[in-house]
Amino acid sequence: MSNITMLKSEIASKRAEIKSLVAQMQVAKADAKAARAVAKAAKQIAKENKAFDRATKKAARIAKLEAKLSALKNPVGAKAIKANKKPSKATVSVFA
Repeated sequence: MSNITMLKSEIASKRAEIKSLVAQMQVAKADAKAARAVAKAAKQIAKENKAFDRATKKAARIAKLEAKLSALKNPVGAKAIKANKKPSKATVSVFA
C-alpha cells in the first residue's frame, strides 16, 4: 500500500508540475503575441514615416524644378542659368 500511495503522490506532483509548465507556456505565448503586435505597429509607423519623407522630398524636388522652369522662361534668367550665375535685374533700353 505504501508503494501505491508513493506512486500516487509522484503522479500528483508531476501533474502539478505539468500544470505550472502549461501556465508558463501560455504566459510566454501571450508575451510573444504582444511583442509581435508591438513590432508590427512599429514597422507600420516606420513605413508611414518613410512614405511621408518620400512625399516631402518629391514636393521639394517639384518646387525646385518649377522655380528653375520659371527662371528659364524669363529671358534674363535663361542667360544667367546658362552662364551659371545669379540673374541680374533686366535693363530696359529705350528706343526712339
